Amino acid sequence: MAPLILFLILLLSSKYLVFSQEIDQFIYNGFKGANLSLNGAAKIHPNGLLELTNTSHQQIGHAFFPFPMRFNSVSFSTSFVFAMVPDSPGLDGHGIAFVISPSTEFRGAIATQYLGLFNSTTIGLASNHLLAIELDAVRNPEFSDINGNHVGIDVNDLTSILSRPASYLSDKDAENKNLELTSGRPMQLWIDYNATERTLDVTLAPIDKIKPKTPLLSTKINLSTVLLEFMYVGFSASTGSVASNHYILGWSFNQSGQARSLELANLPSLPDEGKSREKLVRNTMIILVIILTILIITISGTIYIMRKRYSELHEDWEQQYGPQRFSYKDLYKATKGFKDKGLLGSGGFGKVYKGILPNSNVEVAVKKVSHDSKQGMKEFVAEIASMGRLRHRNLVNLLGYCRRKGELFLVYDHMPNGSLDKFLFTNEKPNLDWIRRYQIIKGVASALYYLHEEWEQVVLRRDIKSSNVLLDIDLNGRLGDFGLAKFYDHGSTLQTTRVVGTLGYLAPELTTTGKATTRSDIFAFGIFMLEVACGRKPVKPERVPEEVVLVDWVGECWNRGEILRTIDPRLEDSYVVDEIELVLKLGLLCTQGRPINRPTMRQVMQYLDGNANLPEMTLQNVDTGFLAIPVVECEESFLCYSLSDSDSILTIGR
Repeated sequence: MAPLILFLILLLSSKYLVFSQEIDQFIYNGFKGANLSLNGAAKIHPNGLLELTNTSHQQIGHAFFPFPMRFNSVSFSTSFVFAMVPDSPGLDGHGIAFVISPSTEFRGAIATQYLGLFNSTTIGLASNHLLAIELDAVRNPEFSDINGNHVGIDVNDLTSILSRPASYLSDKDAENKNLELTSGRPMQLWIDYNATERTLDVTLAPIDKIKPKTPLLSTKINLSTVLLEFMYVGFSASTGSVASNHYILGWSFNQSGQARSLELANLPSLPDEGKSREKLVRNTMIILVIILTILIITISGTIYIMRKRYSELHEDWEQQYGPQRFSYKDLYKATKGFKDKGLLGSGGFGKVYKGILPNSNVEVAVKKVSHDSKQGMKEFVAEIASMGRLRHRNLVNLLGYCRRKGELFLVYDHMPNGSLDKFLFTNEKPNLDWIRRYQIIKGVASALYYLHEEWEQVVLRRDIKSSNVLLDIDLNGRLGDFGLAKFYDHGSTLQTTRVVGTLGYLAPELTTTGKATTRSDIFAFGIFMLEVACGRKPVKPERVPEEVVLVDWVGECWNRGEILRTIDPRLEDSYVVDEIELVLKLGLLCTQGRPINRPTMRQVMQYLDGNANLPEMTLQNVDTGFLAIPVVECEESFLCYSLSDSDSILTIGR
């Protein structure tokens, strides 16, 4: 019996070894009959051509070898032939990436600049364990792209550790020659990693050239710290508001030596190669369809109605914002016609609808507001474009916009848990514990520090409050709704005679000087901190007189040694006393009447992170207090104040 068992074990082991050897290397001279793992828009044509994306907008396509490979400090070599064919000359999609990943699933991944690999919350994480060689046809400043036609080496991120414009060094001429990735012509890419020397080389050339001796990219890198033992190899591609066909014609891979050379003569043809007759037939059919459409009144009428439904406003100056512009048709479909069933919220700013973008299935929030195209629309869209470049884990990303008739649509990441005020002031949402509240405060503080000091311009948020803090799926706080934000250069002063904000959050100097500064943002952030700790709005007329104004009440309780009396009763005893006292006292420090006495956001971050101690304060040297704003009649020559309730947007204009 024992010899029989031993024989079976040896037999199974030998089969496993054979299987392992079979997948150490592979070669596809075309993919006809190939057993690849495909998802998204990826498909294999009958002639063996692998198509990752077609000309639909905001698409993702993945194609991976179906079995994991062993990457335990081993060298590898691969080469593939690709082609990127734009829908229209000069209008390029995003690109292709060769990927080594622990999984073939990229849940939540976004198309456009994320190449179908990441989203704003997963990008840059060391836990990604991902290596990508990107062929990128769009310049994305947020990833420090060098241009809109480059090759880059990416590790867990899309900010390349090394990148170069697409080109190759001709061995014959000893001359560097540029290549256009989206030329529609096939090109070959070689990737070679030497585990002993820890060297990664990437080489590019036209399909009719032999492999150049000098690689395009070469860098020292220890991939054993990046890759896991078992990983998948394959391709990811994506398109944006402008689309391209992304193709792979052939692929060779080897873990035990140099990848075998592809048989270039046996690779499949691209769709338009040698098909002029088919193109002529297709064009003839299009002409016939147009003639029939003109003759049939009913069809013409239907087309007119549909065009009217989806008509948009386009002006020449908007060309520079093309990648950030959504079509109204896509937004209409995403929100199912802007029906009330998908309404997330409404107010003086307009209405917000939940939507799912067609093709990419990405959840978004679409804000629909009115506008007058004659009044500063060019400047307004320029600001929208600037907001679209803001990237921080505690900001709600503005993805783009659309203009149609008298309406403007702003497209944001969807925050499934809604706004923070619903958790603090209503019973619609579960109670937030102190740990979560403290993390939300620190997250919003980090976002404000980024807006005030870390971004290329100073961004004044101008309406910081709990209803403008949205919670993502993990209940992380994200500052959103940038409709009132203003941008100006570092070192300059913003001049404005129009003060906006919400009653209870306005710094006193705004009603006298009319000048918004970072210190007025900090005042509102101080009120926000008190909201979160005390679980109440800044002004509550129904309370006893001494408790109507939150900041005054907290200050008086602190002076009596009863500051913990102001804590939200729903927290019960589940909080850290030192942390909640810090938040309450820091809230008072941020709401001092004189702007110069308020800390900067850099100092606020140091206090919250425990890297600095709060200054000694007494009620006498902390000049907090709420400036009451009366409702008055006014003429054009005076400042006008208007409000309808304690939560109203206050506009002061001249």
